[in-house]
Amino acid sequence: MSYAPRPGRRAGRTALRALAAAALTALVAAACSSPPQAPSTTAPSPSAAARNAFPVTLTHAYGETTIPVEPTRVVTIGFNEGDFALALGVVPLAEREFFGGFDWQNRPWATQAKNGAQPVALASSELPLETIAGLKPDLILGVYSYIDQPTYERLSAIAPTVAPPTPSGEGAAATWQEQTRITGRALGRSDRAEQVIAETEQKLEDAAAPSFAGKKLAMDFMVDPTPYKLGTDDLRAQLFTGLGFDVPATTETLSPETLTPLDQDVIVSLGRTQAQYDSPVFQNLDAVKQGRVVNMGGYTTPFAGALGYSSPLSLPYAADMVAPRLTEVLG
Repeated sequence: MSYAPRPGRRAGRTALRALAAAALTALVAAACSSPPQAPSTTAPSPSAAARNAFPVTLTHAYGETTIPVEPTRVVTIGFNEGDFALALGVVPLAEREFFGGFDWQNRPWATQAKNGAQPVALASSELPLETIAGLKPDLILGVYSYIDQPTYERLSAIAPTVAPPTPSGEGAAATWQEQTRITGRALGRSDRAEQVIAETEQKLEDAAAPSFAGKKLAMDFMVDPTPYKLGTDDLRAQLFTGLGFDVPATTETLSPETLTPLDQDVIVSLGRTQAQYDSPVFQNLDAVKQGRVVNMGGYTTPFAGALGYSSPLSLPYAADMVAPRLTEVLG
């Protein structure tokens, strides 16, 4: 089955459930992130201690969650959540299953950070509450989980639960930077979160070519039979703004017969079958005729998986895969 994960939701749009990369969640060589660093022997400054102190209270779509002490048993229920805990040096007890055919449990960019551990896989379709309770977590992270309020309340009866910033079906998912900061606060690692953000942004800047700056990029995202032009309201399009491209803010739903909005300086295509790629309507776009298209294949590819996670671990990996091809087509 080929299937890609859900895009971020904005303005009440129903999120697309990924068809192949999580299958995209929405996920290949060595992990791109720095290994967890040994704790410093130097006492933190008062300001640093305050930033990382407990208890901490986080505000989200369904109210507030107070985490009384530094968590040591963390369960991640968001579709990309495990990566964010791992990026901050915390190996979760369990991770939410990634949709589709990609081998998400062995995703290469997370291998080093997992350090041989294999978190329990939680079903993607319906969260197994009994399994979660049996793990005895002291924190449940669900920033990118799209849970509704009743589910949040049931999870909160198990352990302090961090819900998404906006209610299920409304608003947009947090950016990867925001999700990193929320995760850092919940784990008492805000300073590390800022360091990870800065390192990741630098890696994206290093991967970018001068020819990317200001170019208009269309992300062609095919969820058979409907094509979409992803905007930055979808987490998966944010990689390209990090590389310097101009990407629209809002996702558009297109039709197979009306693909003109894709005709930009460059097109990155994901999820098209060969027949759809060869269709006269797609081939008639100027960007296609002039060779300014990067076809990244289907949703079970490592690139699609890395884009679906869109985490500090996976974004540099995805950038290293796509940036050389973008450089090639843009000269």
